[in-house]
Amino acid sequence: MRTGTLTAFTEPDRPKNLLIRFTTVGGSYVDVTGPGQHSEKNRWVCHGCGDSCELPEGDFLFRIRPDANSHAATCRAIPLK
Repeated sequence: MRTGTLTAFTEPDRPKNLLIRFTTVGGSYVDVTGPGQHSEKNRWVCHGCGDSCELPEGDFLFRIRPDANSHAATCRAIPLK
């Protein structure tokens, strides 16, 4: 009897300013990037569906981390590259 195997996707390059990387349920990644905890210029972007934080200039890490994690927990898009 043959069992199914999971296909692993290649992790994208890590940007220099990567703060947190979440794995999505679809096998892609959500990156939180920026200057760090005390800056309001942090952002998140999903490598699967392309969604990102709502504010064009980002926000403080404690505000966007839950949004990025929540997106990763529900996004089923797979990486196409």
